[in-house]
Amino acid sequence: MKSEWDFGTLIGLVAGVVCIFVAMIWPEGDTVIIIPTEGKGFRWEQLAWFFQPQSVFIVVGGVLCATLVNYPLKAVLSLGKVFKNVVLSEKFDFTGMIDKIVVLAEKSRKDGLLSLEAGLSEIDSVFLRNGVELAINERDSSRLRTFLSMDLNNISTRHVGAQEIILYMAAYAPAFGMLGTVLGLIIMMNKFQMSGETSSIDFNVAEQFASLLSGMGTALITTFYGVFFANMVFLPISGKLKRRSENELMLKNIVLEGIISIHGREHPILIREKLMTFVARSERKLINKKGA
Repeated sequence: MKSEWDFGTLIGLVAGVVCIFVAMIWPEGDTVIIIPTEGKGFRWEQLAWFFQPQSVFIVVGGVLCATLVNYPLKAVLSLGKVFKNVVLSEKFDFTGMIDKIVVLAEKSRKDGLLSLEAGLSEIDSVFLRNGVELAINERDSSRLRTFLSMDLNNISTRHVGAQEIILYMAAYAPAFGMLGTVLGLIIMMNKFQMSGETSSIDFNVAEQFASLLSGMGTALITTFYGVFFANMVFLPISGKLKRRSENELMLKNIVLEGIISIHGREHPILIREKLMTFVARSERKLINKKGA
């Protein structure tokens, strides 16, 4: 086993320290004054108070840096494909796949298993195509099931790995939100103490407390962003990936059982009945009504 440098860890650690350092010395902008809106309309001016680039920088930057430390650089860079899979919807046609398998079973039962080799290029599903090709070349059904199950387990492992990254990002977001809040409170308290020591006789305690409370509100916004990104972005994405993975694995399980049945020269009608057990009962009833 050869060891090599994981630059993702180094980049994550250095970038994380830089991220916190930049947050500490972040230049102060003009304070946003909230003017209450008269009447019962929406108070749009309050939206400006929630816009805090420093808070977003701490949460998003901290999450990305911690993810780089926790996972290899290649896995983090592949998150673009993961988010693409979330945005693009994919329809899993279980009954359509069963129909394709039954057609292959009828041809195999009539002309032999080797007759399927000529039509391999016409099969769209990569898993089905590879499984049929493996069934043609493998005589032992138990070995065939082992090979297909290994391929299915490897696909499941890759899916779980992508979900795990998003789950860790969901766990990091509130933590960095709290970190930003603590950082903001420390800065506000130090400023309040320094202003009290250097103030003149006209020192106004009420104004200083008002400034302190305003700073505390600003600091708490970082926690808001951390909770928001965790529960509105990362956790829902992880849940959607999990559901999509379950549907894809179910479709591939249908293919696996279908290939084993074709290899065992089972009757196409029995193959259809067996594979339809993967389909929801309500959908089966609907298909039976259409058939009737």
